[in-house]
Amino acid sequence: MNTFKHKSLYAAVAGLSALGATGVAQAVSVNHDGLGQVLIYPYFTVRSVPTGLVGFDAAYNSLLSVVNSTNSAKAVKVRFLEGKNSREVLDFNLYLSKHDVWTAAIIPTTDGAGIFTADKSCTTPTVSSSSSAPTPFVNYAYVGDTGGDSLDRTREGYVEIIEMADVIGSTATAVTHVNGVPPCTASALSDATVLSNTIPGTGGLFGSMTLINVLKGEDFGIDPTALDGFSSTVRWFPPADVKPTLADVNPKTSVVVAGSNVLITDWSATSNNVDAVSAILMHNNVYNEFVLEPATQSGTDWVLTFPTKRDYVFVGSGAAQKLFESNFNNGSCDAVSLTFYDREEREVTVQSGFSPPPPTKFDSFCWEANVVSYRYPSTKAAPAVSAVLGSKNFYSQGTDFSAGWVAINLTSANVAPGRHRLIGGGSTVFNTKTGQTIGLTTTTFNGLPVIGFAAITFENGTLSLTPAGAQIQSNYGGNFNHKVTTSVQ
Repeated sequence: MNTFKHKSLYAAVAGLSALGATGVAQAVSVNHDGLGQVLIYPYFTVRSVPTGLVGFDAAYNSLLSVVNSTNSAKAVKVRFLEGKNSREVLDFNLYLSKHDVWTAAIIPTTDGAGIFTADKSCTTPTVSSSSSAPTPFVNYAYVGDTGGDSLDRTREGYVEIIEMADVIGSTATAVTHVNGVPPCTASALSDATVLSNTIPGTGGLFGSMTLINVLKGEDFGIDPTALDGFSSTVRWFPPADVKPTLADVNPKTSVVVAGSNVLITDWSATSNNVDAVSAILMHNNVYNEFVLEPATQSGTDWVLTFPTKRDYVFVGSGAAQKLFESNFNNGSCDAVSLTFYDREEREVTVQSGFSPPPPTKFDSFCWEANVVSYRYPSTKAAPAVSAVLGSKNFYSQGTDFSAGWVAINLTSANVAPGRHRLIGGGSTVFNTKTGQTIGLTTTTFNGLPVIGFAAITFENGTLSLTPAGAQIQSNYGGNFNHKVTTSVQ
C-alpha cells in the first residue's frame, strides 16, 4: 500500500479545502489503500493454455470477491466487460449488508463464459447457484462491431463494481443476514422501494480476483484499482439499466499526485463525462519485469487494460473522439514503444515487432484489455495464444534477453499528433515540499489511462521424491502490479 502517498493526497485536499479551493471537498482519486466507491478488476479469463498433452488443455477459472468494510448496507452495480471493445456481457445489482462479502466464479461454458455463486447475498436478477448451469455471458452489446460476434469473446475481459448508494429502511432489512441468510424480500427490493431507501454511498469497498488454473497448478491473486470520491449523490439505477458507468462520476473533479504536486482539476467544461476518471488513471510509462529462462521454462504475460477507452472510441473508421488514436474497426490501435533491459544494464528499444500483427500497426495496443506475451529468443515462433494466460487478445513480443525489465512508453514519437494527452480545465496545484499553492488555467495529462499487472510462471515439470520415488508437479506462478510514472504539465 502507498499509505504515504494516500495520506499526502488527503492532507493536501484538506489544506486546499481550508483555503477555499472549489470542488475539493468531493473529488475522484485512486485510493492507494485499496478502499473505494468503485473497484476496477483489470482482467478475468476462462481461456485455456496447452499442457503439452493432446486433448488436455488447461482452462482458467476466475474467482471474484467484493467486501463491504462499512457499517452501512449498500447497492452496487456489478458489470463484466469483454476485452476487445469493452462491450458489456453481463450486469446486475448486488446488495451487501454491513461487513458482508460476496463471491462468485467465472467459468467456461461450451461456447463462452458464465458466472455462478454459492453466496447468499441478494442480487437482482438472481445469479445462478449452479456450476453446471451458470448465468451465461451474452454478446448482444457487441454483435456487428467488426470484432467478431462469437461468444468466445466473453472468455476474457475485466470487471467493474460501482457503488450506487447506501440503502436504509426496509431494503436494508431485506439484505441483512439473519443466521447467515438475508431475507431478500421481493417487495423491499422492488425498483420503487429501493429508490426510496437510498442515500449517498460512503465507499469502503475492497475485493480480489483469483485467476486459477488447476491443471497447471498455478494461480494469480489480483487486487482491483479502487476509486474514492466517485459520487457525492445517489447513483442507483434498476438492474435492467446499463448505468451507472465510470462516466457517472460526480462532481467532475479529479485529484492526482504527480511527484511532489497534488493537482485538483475541474473537468466540468470538457466534452466527455469520464475525463475526471481518465485523469486519475493517466500514465506515460509502464514498468515491470519479465522472466523467460529456459532452465525453469518461465513465461511472462503482461495485462494492460484501458478502463475508460470505450467512452472515447466508437465503432467505425477514422480518429477517436479524443485521447485515443482511432475508432474501433476490428481493433482500435494506439502506438507505443518498448525498451528492454536485461539484468546487466544492457538495453534494446523496440518500435515495432509485435506478432501476430494487430489490424493496422505493429507497434500498437488495439484492444481494451491487452495482453503482451514475451518470448525468448526472438526467433522463437509466436504461440497461438499467450504463453501464461492463454489470451487471444494478445501480442507476442520477442526478446533476446532471458530476464530483465521492460519500459512501455505511451507517449512515443509514433503517436498521432494531439493524442495520448488529456487537457483539463483549471487546476489548483499544491506542492507538498514547499507548501505553496498555485492555479493553472489548463492542465495536460500525458499518456493513457491504464491499469494491469505482470503474470510470471515457472514450470519445472515433475520432481521425484526419494526414497519413495513419488512424483510431484512443480509449477509456480506470481503476479506483480505494474509500476508507472505520471506526467502532468
